[in-house]
This record gives sequence, C-alpha cells and structure tokens, in this order.
Amino acid sequence: MNPRRLAFSAHDGLRLSALEWPGPAGRAPLLVLPGICRTALDAETVAARHAGRRRIVALDYAGHGESGRAARPQRYRPEQLIRDVLDAMAALHLHGAVVVGTSFGGLATMAVAAMRPASLTALVLNDIGPQIESLGRDKVVDFIGRDHAFGSFDEALAWFREHHPPMPLLDDAGWRGFALRTFRQEEDGHWHPRWDVRIGQQAVGAAAGAPPDLWPFFGGLRRLPLLLVWGEASTLLSAATVAEMRRRRPDMGVAALPGTGHAPTLEEAPAAAALDAFLEAVP
Repeated sequence: MNPRRLAFSAHDGLRLSALEWPGPAGRAPLLVLPGICRTALDAETVAARHAGRRRIVALDYAGHGESGRAARPQRYRPEQLIRDVLDAMAALHLHGAVVVGTSFGGLATMAVAAMRPASLTALVLNDIGPQIESLGRDKVVDFIGRDHAFGSFDEALAWFREHHPPMPLLDDAGWRGFALRTFRQEEDGHWHPRWDVRIGQQAVGAAAGAPPDLWPFFGGLRRLPLLLVWGEASTLLSAATVAEMRRRRPDMGVAALPGTGHAPTLEEAPAAAALDAFLEAVP
C-alpha cells in the first residue's frame, strides 16, 4: 500500500508535510516520529507490516524531507519542533495515538505526554531514554550538520555504511533502503541529506542548550503501555540508563539488539517482532 503525502501549516505558517497510510477508524492511529537525522520515510519499515491494520502517519519535522525550510535556523530549536508535533496531531486528527518515537522523536513524545497526556494511548521509544550520553549527542551533531554532496548513490551508500553506528542485523538490501531514506539526488546531480544541515546546532547542538532533566517526563509515562527498543551498542542510550528505566517501569517491554548502535531501523528481526506484538495488543 502506497502512502499519500499530506501538507498543512504550523502555527507560524511554515509548511509541514507528513505521509499517511490509511487504516480502520476503530483502532488507535499510529504516529511515527523519526529521529533528527531521519524523515517521514523512516515509517516505511513499520508500514510494510502494519499498513491497512491501523492508520499510520509519519511526520517530516521543519527542515526535513518535504517540509519547508526555515528562513532563520532558530526555527529548528527543540521547543519549536515539539510544537510542530502538537500542531500535526491537531491538524491531522491524531487523537489517542500510539507513537513510535525514534531518538529525538521519543524525546518529543515524552514532552507531548507531559503537556497533553490524554492525547496518547501507548508509546514505543526507539533507542532513547531520559538520560542522553554526551558522546552520542556529539556524534549526532556532527552527522546531521554535514553535507558531503556525494557524486553518486553508491558513494553515499559506501560512506554511510562506514560512518554510521554499527547495524549488524541489516543486510545489503536493508542498508540500501536505509541510505535511500537518508539521501536524495537533487538538481545539481549530487546526493544530499534529506534535511537542512543548519538543524544540527539548533536542535541537538550547543545552541540547543544542555538537555533538561527528563526523568520526571519519563515518570509521566506511567499510565501508558511502553516498549523500549535498544541498540546495545548505542552511544546515546547506556546500559545503566536502561537498567534504571526498567527499575522504574518493570512492566516496560525491552527489545535489545546485540551489537546495534543508534538507532535501529525497526526492520531488524528482534525489533520488528517486539513491535508487532506490542501493536497487536493495542486496540
């Protein structure tokens, strides 16, 4: 099933975009919030298994994918992107949503749960938690802030496989799909990231400031069914943080991916199986 592209306006008039796979009205919609280095295309791996079972919507944040680029880079600050999520949920009628939040998408969802707790039904955190390791954060800033303008897709793919955190559970086809969701060929014939590289410093870099204490936000999720997908080699989410999350939420499901870095694509077999079972249990 092919998705359709949706367009709507944020609070400040910036054009935002999302992908939608239709589904039955009687089930909670699924909102996919990608990582800061990803776009709405991230949802393709989930939609391949769940399209038609429930409505699926995936958001392009400002400056990502098919959403508009901001005149001022300050528009990409975290609080602005989180407000975009709230705008999207209102504009696209995503009430009582199940959210799959990868990295920044998971952080945004914790904020939404604190501000509008009744808007969510269940939550999947993909390789993110209330404690963000500085080493992993620095690597994200470096990755998102560079445009290598690759001369060919094969060149982009080779670089991507060499420099991305380890993904041992992805085969060659998985890596190609991942790279195609990350880079696109533009009018100059070169392959560029599918985002505005100015996002880096504003959303996750020094300009974004120090991360707030997110443990109270995590505590606010206590009424929601919760699944954590964890890349055990992640430099952003440590084993100590996962252990504390488990202590505070012993009912939280955990799908641990050996040798996998930040952040799983959710097509890896252990992640897919855990996600499928989790979603099947949500009305």
